[in-house]
Amino acid sequence: MAMIALKAPNIQVTVVDMNAARIAAWNSGNLPIYEPGLDDVVKQSLGKNLHFSTDVHRGIKEADIIFVAVNTPTKMYGVGAGRAADLTFIESVARTIAEVADGAKIIVEKSTIPVKTAETIKDILAANSRGAKFQVLSNPEFLAEGTAVADLISPDRVLIGGERTPEGEAAIKTLVDVYAHWVPRDRIITTNLWSSELSKLVANAFLAQRISSINSISALCEATGADVDEVANAIGKDSRIGPKFLKASVGFGGSCFQKDILNLAYLCEKFGLPEAAAYWSSVVDTNDWQKKRFASRIVNSLYNTAAEKKVAVLGFAFKKDTNDTRESAAIAVCRELLTEQARVVVYDPKVPADEIRRDVLGSGKDDPRLTVAKTAYEAAEGAHALAIVTEWDEFKTLDYAKIYAAMVKPACIFDGRNILDLAKLRAIGFRTHGIGK
Repeated sequence: MAMIALKAPNIQVTVVDMNAARIAAWNSGNLPIYEPGLDDVVKQSLGKNLHFSTDVHRGIKEADIIFVAVNTPTKMYGVGAGRAADLTFIESVARTIAEVADGAKIIVEKSTIPVKTAETIKDILAANSRGAKFQVLSNPEFLAEGTAVADLISPDRVLIGGERTPEGEAAIKTLVDVYAHWVPRDRIITTNLWSSELSKLVANAFLAQRISSINSISALCEATGADVDEVANAIGKDSRIGPKFLKASVGFGGSCFQKDILNLAYLCEKFGLPEAAAYWSSVVDTNDWQKKRFASRIVNSLYNTAAEKKVAVLGFAFKKDTNDTRESAAIAVCRELLTEQARVVVYDPKVPADEIRRDVLGSGKDDPRLTVAKTAYEAAEGAHALAIVTEWDEFKTLDYAKIYAAMVKPACIFDGRNILDLAKLRAIGFRTHGIGK
């Protein structure tokens, strides 16, 4: 919404939320999320044509286009528990729109939702509105955290799906004209509703599948003496394959990949396609296995016992340049190490200490064996092993000779993102372990 406001100054954009503290943070300029470049984008339009408000009803009444961007977490109860999308918030928003709206509105699905969700929204709107006319469009978001601003300024594509009726085509054109303020027309793709809804899940599933594929090969590389980076480079030169998302690592995280793959697998099963469901579920299984395998390698290096030994975990966000920790590999690694009774000390430049503790232990719980350091050097002090779990740039330039001197010998480094020069670390004295090395 901030990018639309910036690129289309003739359009008034209002973001509404019932969470008053969150809205206050957006209005204060002290943004509640960390995303490189976003501060500047918001500042340029805030108070001009970009507004943040808790007056949800007014926002609905005054809008011509309503973007629905609520959370769609994995359902954790009942039918589809652990895999299906929980559409509680989607339904709540649809009912509020139907109750409040007067006049014609275009409703745009921005949340990641299962295919055919538009039918649910349309049914609720039709059953509860007072004669207002609605068109429902699907406009999934393909930006990546950490590079969201650049992704929005120059997207690979903007996807808009709608009904193939005169009214639906008119609604599609209205939204196309919004993006056309800065996105070339040949990058704006229009489809039917169901193709658009499904494309978001499939895009994330394909990206995650590539990561799990190369991670499965990383284990084979470790067993045979091959180098996974060399293998990835070789196969990535094939124009049919390409080089992207072939970086072996401790495993993928974030709010989308696992949730969307499990949702896709559930949809396949729901529509009578168990073999397809099993295939996509295996992508998540491989990712979970990779995280456990990484933690097991740490324990094995400590003579197969980590009890009361200190392990420094550098990085907790699921990727660099974000403070988002949802499904972060670090959570699984820390939990595995704590199960082995290791003393785990975590350092991340952007994630607060209380959030780290809550993610690993659960809300309101504590474990004296889990601590949070203020610097990488503090985390490494007296550690038996050091694990890089997030690829923050600052970890590439640390004084590893200083770190080595402060660690218990033999000192081990586990590079879960393959960002370090292992040969130089070995020259210092470290015992090194990379992914697929």
